Amino acid sequence: MNHSISLSQHGLNVGEVHHNLPPSELYEHAIRWEKNARIAGKGALVAYSGEKTGRSPKDKRVVKHPDSENNVWWGPVNIPCDHNTFAINRQRALDYLNTRDRLYCFDGFAGWDPKYRIKVRVICSRPYHALFMHTMLIRPTKEELKTFGTPDFVIFNSGEFPANRLTTGMGSTTSVDLSLEDGELVILGTEYAGEMKKGVFTVVNYFAPKRGVLSMHCSATANKATGASSLLFGLSGTGKTTLSADPKRHLIGDDEHCWSDEGIFNIEGGCYAKAINLTPESEPDIFQALRFGAVLENVVLDDEHGVDYTDTSITQNTRGAYPIEFIANAKIPCVAGHPTDVIFLTCDAFGVLPPVSSLSPAHAMYHFISGYTAKVAGTEMGVNEPQATFSPCFGGPFLVWHPSKYAEILADKMRKHNSRLWLVNTGWGGGPHGVGKRISLKSTRAIIDAIHSGALASAKRERDPVFGFDIITEVPGVPAEILRPRDSWADKAAYDATAKKLAGLFNKNFETYAAGASDEVLAAAPKV
Repeated sequence: MNHSISLSQHGLNVGEVHHNLPPSELYEHAIRWEKNARIAGKGALVAYSGEKTGRSPKDKRVVKHPDSENNVWWGPVNIPCDHNTFAINRQRALDYLNTRDRLYCFDGFAGWDPKYRIKVRVICSRPYHALFMHTMLIRPTKEELKTFGTPDFVIFNSGEFPANRLTTGMGSTTSVDLSLEDGELVILGTEYAGEMKKGVFTVVNYFAPKRGVLSMHCSATANKATGASSLLFGLSGTGKTTLSADPKRHLIGDDEHCWSDEGIFNIEGGCYAKAINLTPESEPDIFQALRFGAVLENVVLDDEHGVDYTDTSITQNTRGAYPIEFIANAKIPCVAGHPTDVIFLTCDAFGVLPPVSSLSPAHAMYHFISGYTAKVAGTEMGVNEPQATFSPCFGGPFLVWHPSKYAEILADKMRKHNSRLWLVNTGWGGGPHGVGKRISLKSTRAIIDAIHSGALASAKRERDPVFGFDIITEVPGVPAEILRPRDSWADKAAYDATAKKLAGLFNKNFETYAAGASDEVLAAAPKV
């Protein structure tokens, strides 16, 4: 079969262009043409992203254009650039791609609901990048590919070639530039594949709200009998992916979704999971999915080509990308009904928040805009107390509109569909990190099960005096003594002081958003 395609309409005139190659051929090309590509013992392609092993948020630019500039939340997340700068970087990317012996083009979809999906074209020179996006986008059938037509959005990945630091507005030799009006993303100076995935998500985050659809950084599962869904929001390390791998339920997706008038749908065709310290015991679904057809990034292989998941000598951010159908209980197509439950996950290293609490709509909006978790302090800095992290809507780096826009759509949809709202702490209890204990995965899973069964809707509860939400005080299968955080601390005065400190951090963070929030949401702030 001839997989060639002309890219002359994009200003590219390379003779050898490989269009939508199957994984087996991309493997062959990677082994032949990539510098360090290898095949792991279980069959995943192992690739290396060079100097950059994570995203470069300070190097992301959005073109300031009259059609969209009043909609964009300008600032450190969306740093503006003019169209001339974008054109210079685009030309630099095209010039580089035109020097290559061969290019790879992948055409796929973002969004499982045909009514809302976006046609995405990826043009790159590394087989690894083509296989990654083949994995992460929704793969068209042969018939869909024949009628694919003009893409809505094009990614020019020239990541091996640097940006010119002398170009106006450049902060480094890395540049990730998005033009919403041109429907293009240009990548220079970073070979980290996640930039493409998150570039697509950023585009969806702009266009979905324009259609009254909520784009969300969350995982989602569905009831196998009824098709009703549940959403799990949370920052990195809070358990989004782990808790969505639930054999009792269908997996809809692990990271990016939309909520429309019809229900929810996954934006992606694959999953991008952290691989650090992965074991078949801790994450059986993910472990078995990293096989032929999957991509492993920046991992270290042993002498027998087994993956050493504990080795962080290249990066702590080792990852694996695999098609969603590699997960046995994934529902294909990845669509489901309206959510019965919306769950905000936080890993509270201060040990203050309850394992589970019920939120009013106002508390839900407050905590959604806050997007809180707390990381364990890095010993190298000599800081031994937890560090609070806030990311609006649990996905700050990928928002395009002001966070209140997404919060308003969420509140509207939750009201319309009577979704229940929960805050679940997957972090510490009985004291902060270093004193207390991490809430066990077994207890958290029991809490999630009780939410999904409806058991917690009428469970005993009491008002938290500082945070104002309702602490759930009885959960089947969870020790009662861990459910009230203050009772689980040996030193009650220390709990009160720490709770007051955390409440102050919430209030300080929310100052940024207070002007755009209603009186009802402002009243949901913690009381110091």
